[in-house]
Amino acid sequence: MKPGAGIEIMRPLNGLMGSITIITGILNTHPYTGSFILLTNIILACLVFFFIVSSAMIINDIYDYKIDMVNRPGRPIPRGDLSLEQARALYWVTAVTAILLAVFHSIFFNITFISVMLALFFLFIGWIYAAYGKRSGFPGNILVSFSFAAGLIYGAIISGSSIPGFIYLFFLTTFSLMMAREIIKDCEDVMGDRQQGARTLAIILGKRRSALISACFGCAAIVFFVLTLYSPFANQPAYLVLMITGIAIVLYAVTLTLISDLNQEAASRISFLFKIGAFAGLLAFVAASIDNITRII
Repeated sequence: MKPGAGIEIMRPLNGLMGSITIITGILNTHPYTGSFILLTNIILACLVFFFIVSSAMIINDIYDYKIDMVNRPGRPIPRGDLSLEQARALYWVTAVTAILLAVFHSIFFNITFISVMLALFFLFIGWIYAAYGKRSGFPGNILVSFSFAAGLIYGAIISGSSIPGFIYLFFLTTFSLMMAREIIKDCEDVMGDRQQGARTLAIILGKRRSALISACFGCAAIVFFVLTLYSPFANQPAYLVLMITGIAIVLYAVTLTLISDLNQEAASRISFLFKIGAFAGLLAFVAASIDNITRII
């Protein structure tokens, strides 16, 4: 294993983005029990989710190494910086670490192993997607989008309070954005996916029709985003500023989706814009809880 290859295959930025969904769920539902309890809950929950996401990234690269030899030859396994055996070992390290942290989390907060059950569920989803979801096309898109957005629900559940309605709107916004991105990513990967027999929308319907479906999910995300303004969360002004930024980015991505020729470079750019839009949205969700944070501290 070459230096850095193990970290690269984990895609830590994805894990950090996933952690923001956890933080959002906790901060917008957490009872006012003091900053130490809040911070401990956030750290443990984020670590669990980070290692779950890392394990999912690794097992995805293990199953997809033949596709990546065509679509992404610069990934650690195709370029030879990480062997399949080393990747499998790293997968088990991250998965077991997530489970052990979830056990400690459940015991520390006395939440009847809810964290463990959720961790096992998401680890299972990660394996299902890597083994079957990618090649299934649209069902795989749903699976990975749900898994990412569900961090919002996960965070709300482990905070030990009821889940307010606007958390579900946050979930729908994030889910729709991830669906838009996943469908465009399939347009980017069409060459390697076709060689490996994947049945993505880009292969079955063609890039142009797939792009229209992606744009529809992007527009749905904007609608859900706007609807959250009518929710009684703590800090609407801060939320509004970041929401407008996120909507502008997503609108730009949707526009490019509709007018671009969807070659690999264009699809990659659109995918990145949807990811940035999702990140802006997550920051808006965190900003919505700013008043909650100050009251706790």
